Amino acid sequence: MKFIDKLLRASRKNNSLVCVGLDPDPRLLPENTSVFEFNKAIIDATADLVCAYKLNFAFYEALGIECFDTLKYSLNRIPEDIAVIGDAKRGDIGNTARTYAEAIFDQLGFDAATVNPYLGYDSAEPFLEYEDKGVFILCRTSNPGSADFQSLRLRDSGSPLFELVAHKAGEWNKYGNIGLVVGATYPEELKLIRQQHPDMPLLIPGIGAQGGDLEKAVRYGTDADGKKAIINSSRQIIYASRGINFAPAARQATAELRDRINRFRSKQG
Repeated sequence: MKFIDKLLRASRKNNSLVCVGLDPDPRLLPENTSVFEFNKAIIDATADLVCAYKLNFAFYEALGIECFDTLKYSLNRIPEDIAVIGDAKRGDIGNTARTYAEAIFDQLGFDAATVNPYLGYDSAEPFLEYEDKGVFILCRTSNPGSADFQSLRLRDSGSPLFELVAHKAGEWNKYGNIGLVVGATYPEELKLIRQQHPDMPLLIPGIGAQGGDLEKAVRYGTDADGKKAIINSSRQIIYASRGINFAPAARQATAELRDRINRFRSKQG
């Protein structure tokens, strides 16, 4: 099944645009709780409320030798009908990119990956050749420092660099498997990208701890049918409680976020 079909089916089944970021920091987990036990509890508590999960590789690589086992065990716990994004932000020369793609898609079994386009098309191509997998190109990221490069104006057109990245992603999208990462912290840029790329799925971080505007993220980030926006929340959900009730608290936070998003979607109808 193609990534976009899996995403849309999960979104429709659970009436949700919420993506939970499974970014566990062992220093913040309840005492005597392993990363996998934490992830398992979060997944079991929220799987009927989300359209996707996103696992940021940095939090797993920091675990050391248990990294890939924890990734794999967590992936296996996620229901098969829920889309899973490997937030690895890979980007390297062609032969290296190919092995990154093999690791994320073939070995670990993710449905989608985030890719840094800085090295150009040949660094993204190995990911794009997996026609049934999603590839989210970093376009306008949610962090404050993104403006250092992504907002620079091009001499020939006067357009910002992030706009060129989105344009190139559109040119590369021969299999229809490309999406864009655009942060909720930059709503006007999000609006522009959605207008220029009405059919692409958008992965939208920056809600919650980063202070993005949820209503604008929904209004500007969804397509004409109120779909194809993946609104990610990590810390706000998984650390809704630091106590032994962390899983029920995560469920409540996920349900509240889903319901708020759906209220904003209904206003667009």
